Amino acid sequence: MEIIKKPILTEKASLLTEKSNRYAFKVDHRANKIQIKQAVEQMFGVSVVAVNTAVVAGKSKSRYTKAGFVSGRSPKYKKAIITVKDGETIDFYSTL
Repeated sequence: MEIIKKPILTEKASLLTEKSNRYAFKVDHRANKIQIKQAVEQMFGVSVVAVNTAVVAGKSKSRYTKAGFVSGRSPKYKKAIITVKDGETIDFYSTL
């Protein structure tokens, strides 16, 4: 099971990183906080102080096509916000 899927690089997540040394990731919905902490420490080589998780609901999507009105939903996902020890940082672009 691949625990960390990808980092969340939104404006809100960037502000969290700058202000309080916290990073946001999309993670596997079956992963718990202990598994997420171990995966981040192993992948990026940093000390994790805290892990907060949330399940983000999918948005409703709709469009009008030749076949008529089509509606659906984007899938829900689990988000983890990782607090890293002071003085340590995660460079997302070094692991590409």
